[in-house]
Amino acid sequence: MGNMMKNRLKVLRAEHNWSQAQLSAFLGVSRQTVNALETGKYDPSLPLAFKIARLFQLPIEAIFQDDPVCESEAKND
Repeated sequence: MGNMMKNRLKVLRAEHNWSQAQLSAFLGVSRQTVNALETGKYDPSLPLAFKIARLFQLPIEAIFQDDPVCESEAKND
C-alpha cells in the first residue's frame, strides 16, 4: 500500500467548511469515496483529480503528491 498518493483533500475541505457529504455532492461521487480519498485508501481517477482541482481552483500538483518513498524505491530499481 506504499504507492498511494498523499493529498490535501481533507485540509482543503475543512478550509471551505464543507462536510464529506457536501464535497461528494459537488464531485458527483459517494461520501465513502471522499472518505477513501482523504484517508489515502483510494487514488482518484485522472478525470476525478481534474474535477477536484477545478473545484478548489488549484493545480493538481497542489492537491496530490506522489509518495516520496515510492519515488526513491523506483529510482533504486
